[in-house]
Amino acid sequence: MLYPSIYCQLSKQLSKFVLLVLLGCHPVSELAVAQTNGITNFSGTGEQITKFSTLGDAIDAHDGEIAYFKGIYYLYGTSYGCGFEWGHKNSPFCGFKAYSSSDLVNWEDRGQLFDASTVVWQTRCNGSTYGCFRPHVIYNKKTSRYVLWINVYDNRVGYRVFTSKSPVGPFIEVAEPSLAVNNDAPVAGLNNGDHDTFVDDDGTAYLAYTDWRANGAIAVEQLSDDYLTGTGKVVKSITATRTEAPALFKRNGVYYLVYSDPNCGYCSGTGASYRTAKWPLGPWSDGTKISDSSCGGQPSFVSSIKLKTGEVFLFGSDLWNNGAKNESLANYYWAPLTFAPDGSINRISCQNTITSIPARTNKTKGAGAIDELTAIGDINSGHQQTQTFKPGERGVLASLIISCFKSAYPNDDLIIEVSKVGSVNTLSSIRVPSDSVSWSPKNIVIHPDIPIQAESIYSIRISSNSTKGTYGLEYYPAKQGITGRPFLFQTMIISK
Repeated sequence: MLYPSIYCQLSKQLSKFVLLVLLGCHPVSELAVAQTNGITNFSGTGEQITKFSTLGDAIDAHDGEIAYFKGIYYLYGTSYGCGFEWGHKNSPFCGFKAYSSSDLVNWEDRGQLFDASTVVWQTRCNGSTYGCFRPHVIYNKKTSRYVLWINVYDNRVGYRVFTSKSPVGPFIEVAEPSLAVNNDAPVAGLNNGDHDTFVDDDGTAYLAYTDWRANGAIAVEQLSDDYLTGTGKVVKSITATRTEAPALFKRNGVYYLVYSDPNCGYCSGTGASYRTAKWPLGPWSDGTKISDSSCGGQPSFVSSIKLKTGEVFLFGSDLWNNGAKNESLANYYWAPLTFAPDGSINRISCQNTITSIPARTNKTKGAGAIDELTAIGDINSGHQQTQTFKPGERGVLASLIISCFKSAYPNDDLIIEVSKVGSVNTLSSIRVPSDSVSWSPKNIVIHPDIPIQAESIYSIRISSNSTKGTYGLEYYPAKQGITGRPFLFQTMIISK
């Protein structure tokens, strides 16, 4: 798999080189960078598929949303790559990230929405707290500002609000908002939870949010003209109890509220239901179930995307791995909702690949979803992985790039070794400290700087002496009749 951004970065450093990207011992130079409008959710065998940025790293933005501003899609989400773990008191807060795309396939990493490394934000959101989640961004035409709402648990109202001139920030925090529900709660904590922001056709904005003190009932409140706080105009307890993750949108003059039914923190396979109303403040209809499992995930958003060909309502769910304790490995289910002639939402039919959403352009450059890569953590003191490659000409192995991650706190380094097949000698052995490995799959670049002979076969062995936790790689699909499955790596060889 060739990532153009990596290629360009390395080519600036070297005046003469041959770039070989290898899968096992098969050159991948035969594969073209895919330019497709399709969204791959699962492999043919039902495995979760990693979505990559154009840098070649796994996308690390979860429990957020996809928004559509001025012809560009923006994915907002909570980052878990630094090791945030809900309920683990020593884990840091990783902040909120944004990615942009013109086709929902090739995603550019736009960085953090604001600096979350400060003492203030670590105190508010690290593992010793309930955490901070669910970034949602809307645009205010009157103020020409993008407005970010996030869910927090360090204050009574449960939210903090920011503004920015750009959809990717930096976002600056403004005054703490006031809402009609739980604003006067006795203490900070589990008061209000998951939320969604919605802007109506007339520019009026609303906040749909979860009332934890009412055991997970959902409320909708009208926001002020600047979208920075509530107005007190609210409808409470739209759902009874044990619901969360509301998504509010409008279609053909009817308002829809999709939500997780029931609620369940970091669970996979929770249901999805919806209700309708003629006005955001109700009255709202009874609930109707549209999925029993949210395609193996938990509902996260429904994005209204207005295209020249019509309006698309993109449903998203987070594919959490129950008990994995590494939420950065969660992938995504994205697919448009479909509607019956009477306006009711059809039952969600889980699809491996989606091709029905038109792209704004086909000129995006990036890796996209070329292959059905799956992240698997299986490297520790009891298991290692070895793979071979055969270079096409003589040179120096200047760089070796491996997509890697860690889980459950490994207590020893990752070891990457290169050897010539048939020889007892190891040509290169490099230890990668555990602290330098992300919890989210990212490219690790090492520099063996060893001579390589044309047509000889070399092996890459990845191992660890860790007796706790695991390291993991991105694996290609298993093939019938072939033992094992190859992992993703790239090599740069300077020719001689």
